[in-house]
Amino acid sequence: MASTAATTTRISRRFAELASSGDLGLIAYITAGDPSLDATREIVLAAAEAGADIIELGVPFSDPLADGPTIQRASEKSLRAGTTLAGVLDLVASIRRESEMPLVLFSYYNPVLQMGLENFAERAAKAGADGALITDLTPEEAGTYRAALHAHGMDTIFLAAPTTTEERFTRIAEATTGFLYLVSRNGVTGARDAMPEDLPALVRRARHATKLPLAIGFGISLPGHVSILGGLADAAVVGSALVEEIERAASPSAAASAVAARIRLLKQAAGKGMSRREAHS
Repeated sequence: MASTAATTTRISRRFAELASSGDLGLIAYITAGDPSLDATREIVLAAAEAGADIIELGVPFSDPLADGPTIQRASEKSLRAGTTLAGVLDLVASIRRESEMPLVLFSYYNPVLQMGLENFAERAAKAGADGALITDLTPEEAGTYRAALHAHGMDTIFLAAPTTTEERFTRIAEATTGFLYLVSRNGVTGARDAMPEDLPALVRRARHATKLPLAIGFGISLPGHVSILGGLADAAVVGSALVEEIERAASPSAAASAVAARIRLLKQAAGKGMSRREAHS
């Protein structure tokens, strides 16, 4: 079964609150620095006010292999604006002065390795980050990384996918704290029209491997998706649909308003789905 972090984080407390109320959580992914770090701060605070339960802050990377076109464009725009990992950590500290919203750093490994694992963990925790998800870091290679983050009270979140074997599910679960991120389908991020038919079977496999909360992402964009997930998962991760709202907006304020409106719509849909307590009773 999954390991536990050294301390209770905002992430675990939020999931405990959601479990107590029977609500489906909504995790919002935002690319940090798109179109600027100041704009991201405004967008994140608006998302929190609108009802997002956790925010994933994407650290822009020059070769985002797991991301679809929408998030790739956002990363490119952010990098052109001069966004760095250090700048994202400063953004976390700025958000933390205004909000107790759980914050997860969503990154590729290279920027973290360049900063240094211990330095990253110390600075991220001091800024107020609650956990990190490194998309291209495998559990087998993550021992030092996990130790550094856990020593500073941060969660280490890992991905599992439809192609994950039973043996790897176990390894991923053992390395994960906070919540397990289930990739709903093979391929890259991006909004889709329908949920995969084999998603319930994937969730059953994950439940067998871990007692941690399950968050499902990749392709979640419509209220109907979120309503369906209420009977399967503990949280839905919405990314590309929000990044598209930011891309279309004429200004940071308009982006913040559009993201907030989309989150309110999705949270409303979450309340209309089967509750987890009904699903797992």
